[in-house]
Amino acid sequence: MTTNKPLDGRIALVAGATRGAGRAIAVQLGAAGATVYVTGRTTRDSVSEVGRPTETVEETAELVTAAGGAGVAVPTDHLQTEQVRALVERIDREHGRLDVLVNDVWGGNFLLDFDTRMWDVDLDRGLRMLDLGVKSHIITSSIALPLLVREPGGLVVEVTDGTAETNKVFRENFYYDLAKNGPIRMAFILGEELKGVGCTAVAVTPGFLRSEEMLDIFGLTEDNWRDGVAKQKHWALSESPVYVGRGVAALAADPERARWNGQSLDSGRLAKEYGVTDADGSRPDVWGYIMAEQAGRTPQLEDYR
Repeated sequence: MTTNKPLDGRIALVAGATRGAGRAIAVQLGAAGATVYVTGRTTRDSVSEVGRPTETVEETAELVTAAGGAGVAVPTDHLQTEQVRALVERIDREHGRLDVLVNDVWGGNFLLDFDTRMWDVDLDRGLRMLDLGVKSHIITSSIALPLLVREPGGLVVEVTDGTAETNKVFRENFYYDLAKNGPIRMAFILGEELKGVGCTAVAVTPGFLRSEEMLDIFGLTEDNWRDGVAKQKHWALSESPVYVGRGVAALAADPERARWNGQSLDSGRLAKEYGVTDADGSRPDVWGYIMAEQAGRTPQLEDYR
């Protein structure tokens, strides 16, 4: 009997799946047939300092199930080692395996002070950003990897902002730069360690993401998002979270995914490699456009949409 769900029977954990890229990745893994454990700190009973009551981890699990997978919501603070340990022990107890680990924990945007010198940034704010974007990923990988490597073929995805190539430029804030380059380096290091046991690690970045938060900043919805192009020309190359979600799901289903081991990939490249599109059928490539600008060329927006 054949199935059009390439991840049927696979077990995934998406850490930081309450909204945005994490939620979309979880849903698309579910659409491919996976059982997906989704975590976050905002629930129907409690809202984190970066959360909103309109986006909860329980809702994400329900969306995963509605897409054709099995969503399991486990409220978790990934800076609390015992909570993460309990989560992984539950996955082990219920399935005895972990095939895909997506480290998407972030929530540090509210701490950002762009164009502010390192010594002018409040130290506690800066260190909190590193806790959210780096330390949480380290804790999760340290506890979850012994289960993931139990069988060959496991995949670790470090979600970040930018690739090793695009992030050669200064990211306008000392702590943000470290927080977003950290996962890229973690994917490289883990790739070196995981290849010996038949597993793979990659870093993945969305492009100009039309997350719920970003749409609110622009005062737009997904239906009228194009109205924002007048404010920011790169917005024409923005993408819905579905785009990176489909790319990661295709990567997870690729039997030859080890060829990407240790690399950092963007949603546009994943789309080209795997033939996926955004929800509207487009294939935006904002990072390609930005790299062309950085190289001194004069790219045309329509060539990257």
